[in-house]
Amino acid sequence: MTRPGQARGLASILPHRYLLTLLVRKELRVRYQASFLGLAWSYVKPGVQFAVFYFVMGTFLGQARSLPPFAVFLFSGIVVVNLFSEILGNTTRAVVQNAPLVKKIYMPRQLFPVSSVLVALVHFAPQLVILVIGAVASGWRPDVVGVAAAVAGTVIVIALALGLGLLFGAINVAYRDIENIVDLILMVAVWFSPVLYPTSRVTGSFGGWSWLEQVYFANPLTVAVELFHRAFWWGAADPAMRDAELVNALALRGMIALVIALALVFIGDRVFTRMSRTFAQEL
Repeated sequence: MTRPGQARGLASILPHRYLLTLLVRKELRVRYQASFLGLAWSYVKPGVQFAVFYFVMGTFLGQARSLPPFAVFLFSGIVVVNLFSEILGNTTRAVVQNAPLVKKIYMPRQLFPVSSVLVALVHFAPQLVILVIGAVASGWRPDVVGVAAAVAGTVIVIALALGLGLLFGAINVAYRDIENIVDLILMVAVWFSPVLYPTSRVTGSFGGWSWLEQVYFANPLTVAVELFHRAFWWGAADPAMRDAELVNALALRGMIALVIALALVFIGDRVFTRMSRTFAQEL
């Protein structure tokens, strides 16, 4: 029998699903309290981001001509990076932002970062709907491999961001400047993953530094973006634009990325569980 109050990691969430639901509702209510647009911000923010990137990268730098339909290519990457950014940013701050609850009552501390993941998925859903509509309008039709790629990409992003969020969130309780480090990571995430450019431009561009190229393609976020490109852009793109060799390598890269992401969840959960014993005192 588990001793009362003993931390058991993410597994401790299962008996507290009702509390998790309450935390998700609270976070959504607080976030949009006194907000004119409310949940519509889930559409506005990615919409503005898409418009800026499309105008700069698509029009000025000519990506719209070299990667048709560039709108689907671009938005496929944006929804992935936005999901990663929201989960990682919010899970890192989850414990600190819920300090009054942490100090007053005992509950599994993992409830706070996991609730942030669910809130991010609430915002991810309308963006995914827009992506599907845009892809269909561009001539895309779903296929089994594409659906599997979309599911795999989503799982990789959630696991990667949650694992890092648990790790950084635990450390952030003691050292608040971790939030600044995470903000830097999120700032460059969109540039160090193939959201604005095809990975074909990365291949060989490192010159003799082939190990840098391997590191780039080992990045789970890079793989997740490419999986979404396979899921939504591939079916609408001109056959001449499709990199069959790259797509054939996605299955192996996807499995490696999933293993890395799940390993980070395990490591992050262990660190979070160990450090959670002193959260109340630190806060």
